[in-house]
Amino acid sequence: MTHRSRTQRLALLSASTALVTAGLLPSATASATPARAAAVAAAAPTPTPTSPSAQPTQSVKTTDPPSGITAQLPGKAKVRMGAIPMESGSVDTRVYGVETPDGATGFAVYDMPGDQIPLEDALKGFVDAYGLTGGGTLTTEDVRKTTVDGHPALDANLTGEGPDGPAVGSIRFISDDDHLVMALTYGPEAKEKDLDATHQQLLNSLQIP
Repeated sequence: MTHRSRTQRLALLSASTALVTAGLLPSATASATPARAAAVAAAAPTPTPTSPSAQPTQSVKTTDPPSGITAQLPGKAKVRMGAIPMESGSVDTRVYGVETPDGATGFAVYDMPGDQIPLEDALKGFVDAYGLTGGGTLTTEDVRKTTVDGHPALDANLTGEGPDGPAVGSIRFISDDDHLVMALTYGPEAKEKDLDATHQQLLNSLQIP
């Protein structure tokens, strides 16, 4: 890997992490210092947030129109979109997230071949960049390779120390021919059992055409 390509990948991961964190986990960036918040805004692609969703009451089929990727989310999703400039062209990114009484859950779609970034690098980049958003620190546990309908995938558990205390979560990256897909569930450690159930429901419902 050349220095330039490595720099581009880190830029993509940092920007997309800021986008995901702001769109899926708004409570994390809300507590950031002004300096860090400004840095996140500068690093992230220009987002287009929707109005806050109501308290989720039922499962809602959520579709990413450009790709046709769908998942069942526990309420109407907030959507954030961005275009990340790369040497080979911009990478469009869309994040669909729902806040729940237990935390937050959702998925992201990156319009790039899934093998453009090794899944291990995608995971490491996300964790490393998360700290820059002011949301605290993250570490990974039980990282494991798997497949989803023939697509290479990588699962991991997340633990962290956020502004509201200990936090836990689960993340999955999926490599598709035309997309990199991420599924994420995160929230307070006290809600770990409910978060695990929410994440499993997300994974079971996620469909890549």
